[in-house]
Amino acid sequence: MHYDFIAFIGRFEPFHNGHLSVVRRALQNCDRLIVLIGSAQSARSTRNPFSSAEREVMLRAALGNDADRVVTRHIPDHLYNEGAWQSDVQRNVSEVVIAAGKTLSDSSIGLIGHEKDDSSWYLHAFPQWNLIDVPFASGLSATELREHLFSEDNGALRLVEANVPKPVFETLLAFRKTKTFAQLAEEYRHISAYKTAWAAAPYPPTFTTVDAVIVHSGHVLLVKRGAQPGKGLWALPGGFVNQQETLLTAALRELKEETRIKLPLPVLRGSLKGQRVFDEPDRSQRGRTITHAFYFEFPSGDLPQVRGADDAARARWVSLSEARQMRELLFEDHYFILEHFIGAS
Repeated sequence: MHYDFIAFIGRFEPFHNGHLSVVRRALQNCDRLIVLIGSAQSARSTRNPFSSAEREVMLRAALGNDADRVVTRHIPDHLYNEGAWQSDVQRNVSEVVIAAGKTLSDSSIGLIGHEKDDSSWYLHAFPQWNLIDVPFASGLSATELREHLFSEDNGALRLVEANVPKPVFETLLAFRKTKTFAQLAEEYRHISAYKTAWAAAPYPPTFTTVDAVIVHSGHVLLVKRGAQPGKGLWALPGGFVNQQETLLTAALRELKEETRIKLPLPVLRGSLKGQRVFDEPDRSQRGRTITHAFYFEFPSGDLPQVRGADDAARARWVSLSEARQMRELLFEDHYFILEHFIGAS
């Protein structure tokens, strides 16, 4: 079947030969291909090392002249709110169709992809579009390519070169010479050492952490991380739970240790307004980590004095309007935790 439009959703971290194979297949069966680049506006990490703009450059360079029939859209994540993400995808596809002078009702639209595991759930999230299930393309996955990219073994680059289009490999080589790459490589070494330390455990470990969301007079308290992973990113005060403390006690301890906030513990306990568990399986690069976030609210008054301490290089109050614009600067899923308690921008 030939389609007016085919949508292809992916993160493309980085764009590799398997992705290129899907794109070629789609272009044979449609007038225009809509590539939806996911995880846009995410903070850089070893899982998301490239901005969505950089990934678009890789994709278009790999396609050459065929890029003329490809429309790209950048889609941010909405962890813990699949409906918002689905709405973003639908809206972007609709805008491309309308911009082409057509309507959704008189256009044939397909969704192309490969069902590999539970992470492919999104292929069935749009029943209005015909699913085009393509065979698995042999070669290294994006996850494996990132591991080789950050590896200190120069031979690993040969595997990267063999599994990405030539223009993409040239881009990756240039990326390896940047300060950004050096910072991410340091993070990769830290995470690798962390996982190695737990490799002898009889079962894959599940870590329990806590985070404190303190909103005071239209401001939220954030800390700048002074250590890996996520060194230099902003985060909610929090950390790991000790063996002999409750979750709330752990959250208050971490809050005090990292910010030295000038508020008595009884006052903080009395201002607790909500809590929620955040458990997206890939939320932390260190391994399976479930966090319990506690929301404390003070509607008015002078902002209490804070200062960075422990493993927080800095602590400061950030206006809610500014915090809503810090998606690319916030550690792990902390933007989405904030979004849950203070609302979206």
